[in-house]
Amino acid sequence: MHSDHPLIRPSLSSSQGYDTLIVGAGFAGSVMAERLASEAGQRVLLVDKRPHIGGNAYDCHDDAGVLIHPYGPHIFHTNSAEVFEYLSRFTAWRPYQHRVLASVDGQLLPMPINLDTVNRLYGLGLTSFELESFFDRVAEKVDPVRTSEDVVVSRVGRDLYNKFFRGYTRKQWGLDPSELDASVTARVPTRTNRDDRYFTDTFQAMPRHGYTRMFEKMLAHPRIHVMLNTDYREIVEWVPWKHMVYTGPIDAFFGHRHGKLPYRSLAFEHVNLPVATHQPVGTINHPNEHGYTRVTEFKHLTGQVHESTSLVYEYPRAEGEPFYPVPQPANAELFKRYEEEAERLAHVTFVGRLANYRYYNMDQVVAQALVTFKRLDLTAIQVAA
Repeated sequence: MHSDHPLIRPSLSSSQGYDTLIVGAGFAGSVMAERLASEAGQRVLLVDKRPHIGGNAYDCHDDAGVLIHPYGPHIFHTNSAEVFEYLSRFTAWRPYQHRVLASVDGQLLPMPINLDTVNRLYGLGLTSFELESFFDRVAEKVDPVRTSEDVVVSRVGRDLYNKFFRGYTRKQWGLDPSELDASVTARVPTRTNRDDRYFTDTFQAMPRHGYTRMFEKMLAHPRIHVMLNTDYREIVEWVPWKHMVYTGPIDAFFGHRHGKLPYRSLAFEHVNLPVATHQPVGTINHPNEHGYTRVTEFKHLTGQVHESTSLVYEYPRAEGEPFYPVPQPANAELFKRYEEEAERLAHVTFVGRLANYRYYNMDQVVAQALVTFKRLDLTAIQVAA
């Protein structure tokens, strides 16, 4: 550990302090806190600069009484039985399979692209077998596939790429898909059947009473203390601790000494309407018109019965809260410089999407936190002070 680092000064007197200081009360920090307290018997201080727990997954009731996600829709899905069983300790579930329609050429069409999407868009009557041949005819083969544009045009051709992907991606990232790593659009499948579910994971459900209630139960352990509205840098030298788990932006931890890691952010416009429902599905994508990328109606997700309905419009932004790491080679190289410094800090463990500069789904963050906990040298933490 570099003792001259301004943020790393673990106390040598821990009798009245904490075993672990955790920075960030989202999924990564909360799972680590719960594991360290309940499994390792540690005293944990969990600190977050926001006025609430749960990170971006935090949910609450708006002025009309509708349960909303202030930071945009968070839809849980996973193929990991371990992750699902772990979270099931803290919540019951409401089965929910997310469906998305895209507003294209005056129609609302299934997204990801499937058999119905193509037939309705072009006025065709293809079978699944014929759709595969259709894709083969219109595809523009690219070898090797390097960019997000390459991924799509090599699978479904230029027209579907322009109608469903190019405009959405340009709004979302402020870059053309030809400038982005292949991983961005590779996450969206293309189907030859009529399956219109957005996700096909084994486990698809929403916390029955919301994410915040789930986090509250996760953090209810008597050995976990939570401090909100607190920048950890304001207390790090005053509160005794032996080990730190850091879930914030890795470049901020090191004072941006090598430069800032680029992120895309979002602005949210929340609207309540005096109708029971407004949209036919949870989310409608708007790839080609409007400044927003998508509109989500929360009651589809939560199953809440209410006389009014609440929606959120998402507007991509270059500045603001860090939501999406920008997947470009230069940014990956910059992250590696921070990662190398992080690996030399014996008293700090970096966990989560911001600390790893990667886009993770919620279940992936939980899985990473569970694995990280299992790999921690708890004996070293106990004797670190």
